[in-house]
Amino acid sequence: MKRKFLMLMTVATTLVGSGLLSLPALAQSPTPLTTISGVKFDSEATVAGQKLQLNGTGVRVRAVFRVYAAALYTPTKTTKNEEVLKPSVKRLQLVALRDVKGDQFGSLFSKGIEDNTTKEEFAKSINNVVRMGQIFADAKNFTKGDVITMDFTPTGMTVFHKGKQLGEPFREPEFQGLMLRIWFGPKPADNELRKALLGEQSTANTNMN
Repeated sequence: MKRKFLMLMTVATTLVGSGLLSLPALAQSPTPLTTISGVKFDSEATVAGQKLQLNGTGVRVRAVFRVYAAALYTPTKTTKNEEVLKPSVKRLQLVALRDVKGDQFGSLFSKGIEDNTTKEEFAKSINNVVRMGQIFADAKNFTKGDVITMDFTPTGMTVFHKGKQLGEPFREPEFQGLMLRIWFGPKPADNELRKALLGEQSTANTNMN
């Protein structure tokens, strides 16, 4: 029996080597997912043709309410604010954990920018701040599960809602930095979320499945 098995293996090996017999390709495993507060985030993303990796995930908590789950994608892993704020291709993805009106989202972002800029910087960028608020206000409502994506590239920052682009890209590099300061500035909207997005352990933001 053993001899017969060895003969069959020899024949099979010969056929494979000659190309007469092909073995089935191994099924590729799906992209690993990270789950937080019931939201699944891919471990990779591609923006402007560049592959990014998941840097960290967390939950934005306001008062006692969970507002959205967030994921930061960067070219290379980083734990430093200044690295995130440098011009580079990156993605910030938010998934609503409750129903939120568009103008409320816009107000939160506007306040986040104002809290992390000087009066001069804020005044200089006021047109873009107003336009950002209007983009979210025009979207009317964000319901639980809605995905908001902000892609940062050398040609501008583009906002998407459920895969649909909202308005024109923000071309000014300075405004991209101001937007990122909402989460990574000196007065981040949620310091625990900042830590989580930078890959630091945060009980408040990583154990809310």
